[in-house]
Amino acid sequence: MNIDKRALREVAEKATPGNWHRASSRFNGITVTPFSLCDEEVMLAHAVEKRDAEFIAAANPATMLALLDENLQLQREKDATEAVALALRDDMRQAREQLEAAEKRNAEQREYYEGVIADGSKRIAELEKGHQEAAKQINSWRRLAKQNIAERGKDISELEAARQRIAELEAKLSKPVLLSKTNGYWTEQEKAYEEAITFAKRQVRLAGFNVEEM
Repeated sequence: MNIDKRALREVAEKATPGNWHRASSRFNGITVTPFSLCDEEVMLAHAVEKRDAEFIAAANPATMLALLDENLQLQREKDATEAVALALRDDMRQAREQLEAAEKRNAEQREYYEGVIADGSKRIAELEKGHQEAAKQINSWRRLAKQNIAERGKDISELEAARQRIAELEAKLSKPVLLSKTNGYWTEQEKAYEEAITFAKRQVRLAGFNVEEM
């Protein structure tokens, strides 16, 4: 039902103001006679007056029921809106709490990972420094190894040469050294020669070789 609320307001503003009451239990109508109700004077409207009659006609039962239904529907819509608003407020509060918790977790994780990255960077720097020092040490060892190998090769060459020389000497001295007799020499010459031969034998024996007599 469509209600012309503006027109209804206009006739209500023109009608007799105040609360309206029935004139009496025997008179089923409205009168303009004022009377006292609980020490309060009440103005009664008169049905025959045009302004009151127009209001009574406009405020008929159908109109009033429609207004009440509309008011009830509005109240229901208001209650529903308030319920939705409360639910949204609860959801927003919960979402805000979740957001704050997530931000706190993110801050804690960021702090943790920043610490991990800092420790990792420090460890990498230490490893790089250690690697450089180790590389220097390895290069030093390599140089020493090459030098030792060269010196070892020289020593081996000298040792081989010494061995070869010893072998040659042993080959030459493997046969006994024969010294001739001194018969036929003069006495003094023979004596000097014998002394020389004796000295030579002693030196040869001291060298580790055998001397055979002829």
